[in-house]
Amino acid sequence: MALEYMQSLYLIILTVLQFTHSLEPADSEPVAIPTDKLLVFTVATQQTDGFLRFMQTAKYFNYTVKVLGMGKEWKGGDVGKSIGGGQKVRLLKEAMQNYADREDLVVMSVDSYDLIFAGGPEELLKKFQQANHKVVFAAEGLVWPDKRLADKYPSIRSGKRFLNSGGIIGYAPHINKIVQQWELHDNDDDQLFYTKVYLDPLQRERLNITLDHKSQIFQNLNGAVDEVLLKFGTESVRARNVVYDSMPVVIHGNGNTKIYLNYLANYIPNSWNYEQGCGVCDNDLFDFTEVKEYPSVTIGVFIEQPTPFVPEFFEKLLTLDYPKDKLDIFIHNNEVYHEKHMQKLWVQNKNVFKSFKVVGPEENLSQGEARNMGMEHCRKRESCDYYFSIDADVVLTNTQTLRLLIEQNRKIIGPLVSRHGKLWSNFWGALSLDGYYARSEDYIDIVQSKRVGVWNIPYMAHVYLIKGETLRNELKERNQFVLEKLDPDMALCKNAGQLGVFMYITNRHEFGRLISTANYNTSHFNNDLWQIFENPVDWKEKYIHQNYSKIFTQNLAEQPCPDVFWFPIFSEKACDELIGEMEHYGSWSGGKYTDKRISGGYENVPTDDIHMTQVDYEKEWLHFIREYISPVTLKVFSGYYTKGYALLNFVVKYTPEGQASLRPHHDSSTFTINIALNSKGTDFEGGGCKFHRYNCSLESPRKGWSFMHPGRLTHLHEGLPTTNGTRYIAISFIDP
Repeated sequence: MALEYMQSLYLIILTVLQFTHSLEPADSEPVAIPTDKLLVFTVATQQTDGFLRFMQTAKYFNYTVKVLGMGKEWKGGDVGKSIGGGQKVRLLKEAMQNYADREDLVVMSVDSYDLIFAGGPEELLKKFQQANHKVVFAAEGLVWPDKRLADKYPSIRSGKRFLNSGGIIGYAPHINKIVQQWELHDNDDDQLFYTKVYLDPLQRERLNITLDHKSQIFQNLNGAVDEVLLKFGTESVRARNVVYDSMPVVIHGNGNTKIYLNYLANYIPNSWNYEQGCGVCDNDLFDFTEVKEYPSVTIGVFIEQPTPFVPEFFEKLLTLDYPKDKLDIFIHNNEVYHEKHMQKLWVQNKNVFKSFKVVGPEENLSQGEARNMGMEHCRKRESCDYYFSIDADVVLTNTQTLRLLIEQNRKIIGPLVSRHGKLWSNFWGALSLDGYYARSEDYIDIVQSKRVGVWNIPYMAHVYLIKGETLRNELKERNQFVLEKLDPDMALCKNAGQLGVFMYITNRHEFGRLISTANYNTSHFNNDLWQIFENPVDWKEKYIHQNYSKIFTQNLAEQPCPDVFWFPIFSEKACDELIGEMEHYGSWSGGKYTDKRISGGYENVPTDDIHMTQVDYEKEWLHFIREYISPVTLKVFSGYYTKGYALLNFVVKYTPEGQASLRPHHDSSTFTINIALNSKGTDFEGGGCKFHRYNCSLESPRKGWSFMHPGRLTHLHEGLPTTNGTRYIAISFIDP
């Protein structure tokens, strides 16, 4: 009873003293604490990416930081999953013995792996003084680790009620008195220890402890992500707590909020530069001018499903501006369909690179196992400086990609690639609580390059570069891609995240794009011809003549006969593959009219042909007419707007042995296109087209070039005899 009486009397006296002090006139602001009287402590046993980022932010704001425990064994337990962290208190206890009597010294102890500074020492000390207590702990809305203690917390009118030990600031003697009470084990819980000190009314009053209830100094993100938004100023960016209208100085990604902290750290603490982008852009770069030899790179290529434009993928890979003797190639092809492409690639390039290995579908590897194998191909060789993983659905258009990624000097970094005209890309800006996709606030701006920089992100796929030393250290376990029921790419990202390895995406340059593998039908002879809808950019790049755009920019459209226009339209590959498709089909009409859909006989003069409908290419061909022929029509036949509709679309074959020529006739069309699919002199002799009304002939057709001429009334014409070889032309009667 006597003890309880003394405690009550003590509290009454303290209350009276505080009330008396509050009545004293506040004529002036307290004298500001000099910044050289602030010392920051943190405990870190390893230089993780999170720790290095913490130190970068401290350096940016000019904090004095003393690191405790670096290089020592961590015995504090797995604090990310359970209780622990007592080793931090023990190390701080030992360090504070040297500062126990420094009454003018303000000490702050913070975590470092998941924490950044957002403001400077002056702001921090000012807010500490405004708190008007000797010790201030961070606060959060969730009680941890013992929920039973919730009712013992003092009631507050508003704000976060519960203590978080990730941030403490106070005068050195007071901090010392707290930590000197530690007599527990390294794997006991640090937050529980501090909580019990705070919940003791006598200690709370004697040591003058409070919590930062409204996040003036410390912002814990756990349970508060929705409260924190970025505030963009003209020269800087800050995180703002919209509930308490505060600008916290320290941001702590505790609990499962590290991904959101990474997002915030893309913009703060550095001044936001709209040309250079995020603050992480100023990382120490790899300088190629200072090395005698280029780093050695293993390129892992993965073809895990039928993929369009695979030959073109390898063509672009071969044009990378990087010494071939520094490249080791590992390819996993999971598709029998692509074996023909692999065989051709092997024959042409097996001696080009430092090494070349192909693992085919006969190995029956899962995607995760194959990716583990490719990564191990680099990991097990000390000479491998980098591992560059790329899927066959990535179109690299920047020959400097490897060099640009290496220069950024990251453990894991990928180039931003997205589907043309779409928001689908190779990274996620955020994750949902269950670990799947969530759109970050800046995702669209990054994909559309409205914000340019190097971005810390939680997920990437398709293409990325990893340092060899990272594979041999943090990611040293062979299995990185097989985890629970996750996709291989998600497994890798989760493993990297759990190990504290940051992943970055860069959009500081244009690198290329992703193609769609959806609905890729491999039942045709040349399947890429059918990709005009799914992958129009790649279709155009492969099949449209390289000089097509000059029709509009340089008037590259000749007029060899009146109202007969001649212009480039198809590439060599388009011509060859269209011929190949028809010959593979093989059912040439032999000069008989075969299109049963057409009544009235639009094919006035039957030819030896195969119609687009017969090879299931009608809708693709009509789309080609609308996309590439219609603009030319508008240019050369000014004022005429074509509907781009044609009932008759076919490939004609002329041979001396079969049908060699075509008698004079009018086409049943408003206008006709006639595309030469092979070369005179190389593939055939003779041929051409004569327009009788003008006594004008075109006898030297160019492969890939098209005639365009009116169909009815004026342009009676005939096909001149083919005297040797085989001549192929593609015909469309447009707007019949």
